[in-house]
Amino acid sequence: MNIYTARTGGLAILATIIAVAPLGFSNTYFYDVGVNAMFNAIVCVGLNLLIGYAGQISLGHAGFFALGAYGSGILTTVYGFPPIGALVLSAAVVGLLAFAVGRPILKLKGHYLAMATLGIGIIIHIVLKTEAKITGGPDGMSLDNFKMLGFAIKGDVMWYWVAGIALVGSVWLALNLIDSPVGRALRAVHGSEVGAEVVGVDTSRYKVLVFVVSAVFASVVGSLFAHKNGFITPDIGSFFHSVELVTMVVLGGMASTFGALIGAVILTLLPQVLAAVEQYEAMILGAIMMGTMIFMPKGLLPSLVAVLRRRGGGR
Repeated sequence: MNIYTARTGGLAILATIIAVAPLGFSNTYFYDVGVNAMFNAIVCVGLNLLIGYAGQISLGHAGFFALGAYGSGILTTVYGFPPIGALVLSAAVVGLLAFAVGRPILKLKGHYLAMATLGIGIIIHIVLKTEAKITGGPDGMSLDNFKMLGFAIKGDVMWYWVAGIALVGSVWLALNLIDSPVGRALRAVHGSEVGAEVVGVDTSRYKVLVFVVSAVFASVVGSLFAHKNGFITPDIGSFFHSVELVTMVVLGGMASTFGALIGAVILTLLPQVLAAVEQYEAMILGAIMMGTMIFMPKGLLPSLVAVLRRRGGGR
């Protein structure tokens, strides 16, 4: 799949699916699930830039998601900020925080880096739970509707189209970043940091840059999620949410923007599909993950593409 196809064909297919999917929705519940799937997909598209292309693991991205959500909540309800301004300011603060913590921790590698990012996520989660005067503590906090230019975005149907536009935009941004000199530098870092430095790539700079970008993706979605739901709790920044996001990226296929998107959609929809067998849900999900990793170690989309290419080449 060349870049031309990924940019035009892939984006066109994605936009078409988003546009026609509501034809099969019988009630607003399907819109709600669709919004959650697209929100997860946007976070995973950003996280895939860090994990899939730069080769840097993060087990704390749910913390950045939660900071975006609570940042918008506090700025709008306590200080009277307009929602769009709160979203932008929260994303800027999260970006600065990611830059500040990214410089030291991204010098680590492997499980040391995983533990460091896990620690960041846990600290954020604890702060959100304990600072009850600001965040509402374990009970959470309420938010108003997202308003822009006097127009309120409310209802699952309206949020579906907002999430759809945001998803297409995030995929377009990711594809452009991957095809830029920054993307080539990230792939070089993933391949060999020593080799990248030999040819003049500032590995520290690019690792921090992609860490900040992925954190901002998460923060923006967190803000939208908070206003869409109208209520948030510290659990959105939990370790389990971070692991869920990483699992979505790995399942769909690392270093594949559309793979990360597909992984997010599948793992968001599966619990809904398996609701009829709720007692076996965790077991079935685990079996699916094990089977995918055993038979498709590169993830769903890259493995399927490789199979199709082999069959096409054999004709």
